[in-house]
Amino acid sequence: MVDADLLDRRAIRLTETAADRDTAIRRCGEVLAETGAVDPAYVAAMLARERSVSTYVGEGVAIPHGTLAGKELVHRDALAVLRFPVPVDWGGQPVTVCVAIAARGDGHVELLAALAEILLDPDRARALREATDPDEVLTLLASAREDSTA
Repeated sequence: MVDADLLDRRAIRLTETAADRDTAIRRCGEVLAETGAVDPAYVAAMLARERSVSTYVGEGVAIPHGTLAGKELVHRDALAVLRFPVPVDWGGQPVTVCVAIAARGDGHVELLAALAEILLDPDRARALREATDPDEVLTLLASAREDSTA
């Protein structure tokens, strides 16, 4: 199972809307703040990261996260999964899923490996992009995590 401290079910939002990339990143940061993982000021660190390098990783997925300087604003390692049924333009690429990261340590690394497993499998990547129930997301990540540690 996916560690509930790392991916709180309340941090899985599957019907988000955003007019543009910056708005999507702000929503990601707000969700991390709502679950107590970060200080609200972490959003600025996430936007700064995006200005320096795109967090788009392919298959309609972006992984927004803060700069190194923003680590001091992180209360605990956490992830948030936001799905945008209407894709967001991410520097010319359509993004339907953002996996936002707040990290002080390396607790998120194993889950990112699981995410990579999902993105490398077109069927699983589509399932993530089309998920409508938080349990679907948790099940996908848990099964991919088992595959990546097997």
